[in-house]
Amino acid sequence: MIPRLVVTSGEPAGIGPDILLAAAAKPQPAQLVGLGDKALLAARAQQLALDVTLVPIAAPRHRPTQPGELPVIDVPLAVASQPGTLDPRNASQVLAQLDLAIELCRSRECQGMVTAPVQKSVINDAGIPFSGHTEYLATLVMQRCVMLLVSGDLRVALATTHLPLRDVPDAINQPLIEHTLAVIRSGALATVWH
Repeated sequence: MIPRLVVTSGEPAGIGPDILLAAAAKPQPAQLVGLGDKALLAARAQQLALDVTLVPIAAPRHRPTQPGELPVIDVPLAVASQPGTLDPRNASQVLAQLDLAIELCRSRECQGMVTAPVQKSVINDAGIPFSGHTEYLATLVMQRCVMLLVSGDLRVALATTHLPLRDVPDAINQPLIEHTLAVIRSGALATVWH
């Protein structure tokens, strides 16, 4: 059976919805389940002239999907969104996508998650402390997570995340490296970018 991946659409005013729709338009080695505002995704697909059929679902289920078909769990926006126009009122929707993605992975309804980009400053402007996906996911699962960057056969795991570059040398030490390697070996990777 092919794996099922839950894919967040990220910041509604950003490129995340476009990435999700473009991925759904092509053959994938996994079944994708999208999270986001269904109306926004439909409008974006039309704006981008992508032939993607959104299939509303309440929960993931094993069903064959074809390229151009995207099962979507609707996570409604607080307010309408336009590309390039950020609105802190939608910050809770962005985080609700992450919360639901974790829930779907914990329940084993999905075997992994892919997170679209978010705008940290907009989430912070909404009064929510947020430094990034990796830290947010680590807090929710109550364990250390590691960000893994992937391109083809190349894999790069980060020992530190979201620090000013000048602080990185002081943050790296042997226990941190050993812990990061242990997390990688265990498979508890928080974020994969491809």
